[in-house]
Amino acid sequence: MDFLKINGTKKIEGSIEITGAKNAALPLLAATILASNNVMISNLPNVVDIKTLLKLLRMLGATFDHKINDITINTTSLNKTQATYEIVKTMRASILVLGPLLARFGHCEVSLPGGCAIGQRPVDLHLKALEAMGAVIEIKAGYIKATAPNGLTGTTIVFDKITVGGTENIVMAAALAKGNTTIINAAKEPEVVQLCEVLRDAGVEITGIGTNTIEIVGNGGKLLEFKPFAVIPDRIEAGTYLCAGAITNSTLTITNVIPKHLEAMLVKLQEMGFGIQRGENSVTLTPANKIKPIHITTTEYPGFPTDMQAQFMALCTVADGVSIIDEKLFENRFMHVSELLRMGANITLNGTVATVVGTPNELFGTDVMATDLRASSALVLAALVAEGETKVHRIYHLDRGYDRLEEKLTLLGADIVREKE
Repeated sequence: MDFLKINGTKKIEGSIEITGAKNAALPLLAATILASNNVMISNLPNVVDIKTLLKLLRMLGATFDHKINDITINTTSLNKTQATYEIVKTMRASILVLGPLLARFGHCEVSLPGGCAIGQRPVDLHLKALEAMGAVIEIKAGYIKATAPNGLTGTTIVFDKITVGGTENIVMAAALAKGNTTIINAAKEPEVVQLCEVLRDAGVEITGIGTNTIEIVGNGGKLLEFKPFAVIPDRIEAGTYLCAGAITNSTLTITNVIPKHLEAMLVKLQEMGFGIQRGENSVTLTPANKIKPIHITTTEYPGFPTDMQAQFMALCTVADGVSIIDEKLFENRFMHVSELLRMGANITLNGTVATVVGTPNELFGTDVMATDLRASSALVLAALVAEGETKVHRIYHLDRGYDRLEEKLTLLGADIVREKE
């Protein structure tokens, strides 16, 4: 098993190119189940979650030519409709094949996702919506067994709470349904927007893209002809590197980004005293005279993303004052706190609220353990400014969503190496 060894307090600066967004690429790969042609995708992130979904698509019968960040995928030869537990247990996003498989074949079996370290993310909203479209759903032996005896039929779906995966699953299912589907209280994340745009470019009539009401005109089961497309840049990777520049109080430029996707994070960095210059597809962060504390409440896009909460908590440990972080979306997303405490951070928890008393220049290196994807990146950030050596263990979490993180940080001047346990 790999771990990262980091010697802190090194000066970092420079420029980093951001890769494609994992959370955009996953539903886009699932959407290729609806394709009648070879689908060419560029700017695909080279991370474990992508490889996992490709393994699932191959098990279903897809073929592809994968060259690191580019892929040509053909799903016309799909001959299986079961997503097994062995795959789904390693990545919850595998549930995204449910909608397109059911829409295309009229039946499928998808394993129930296993537990998740950051809390419960039930799929009942997905299932309820598919049942409203005419699906018959049975939960048996750990599998979602779905059939649509008469095909899926468009309807009005009101999500009781905003769900990114649920919105994506229903948009894909609705594309091949009969009649019109209206999704009310839809997610507005950039990843949802790109999925809708790619399907629209493939001939699906979709309106309301980027709003909380999306309308899809189903084509009654006809497979789609996809045009080549590039995955949008990863706003969470971008935010993580901006936090690396901020926690070390350095000048750092990120390129291949869409600045408006980062706005909630950029505003908070400015509140903390950092300079922010927005370019057309770049952002430059400049040092603060004094790193100020902040208040953060996580919420759905365009609000502050839960996927950046851990990284900003690491940053708050070096602020001059008391920061408050309220995690509204997941009930167990403070697992990194105990590890930051091991490094000398001063953090107290009260339910969903973390109070961080900034202690500039007082973090120290030690052995810490990653508990989930974003928590692992927070520990790396803290290690960049900790006195001495930090070893971050269980970084298979990190590899799920970050493409060559240690290589990119090394290019900026960090002292970070990957080693074997």
